Amino acid sequence: LKQLEKEAGEDEEIYDKMACWCTTNDREKTKSIADAEARIEDLTNKIEELTAVSARLNTEIKNHEKEVAENQASLDKATAIREKQLAEFNAEEKDLLESISALKAAVTVLSK
Repeated sequence: LKQLEKEAGEDEEIYDKMACWCTTNDREKTKSIADAEARIEDLTNKIEELTAVSARLNTEIKNHEKEVAENQASLDKATAIREKQLAEFNAEEKDLLESISALKAAVTVLSK
């Protein structure tokens, strides 16, 4: 009988420890789950926000690429015009230098 009472006491003590552990563990796990669910919600919102930002930035990139292409075309056109003007200038300068040389030669001939 004493043995049974002793074992019953030990069992009750173990039960109390287990009940305390279960209660504490349940509370901790419930809080951890709630924290994790809140974090999941925050991260889901952040993903949606960043997806929208990504879409906006992709649109901006496409617009900038279009602008760069247009600017490059304008630059190429302006470069071609400048090259043509340079060629015309060089040809005119050559003609003028030849005219000056001819005039100098004429002045020399006429001054003799």
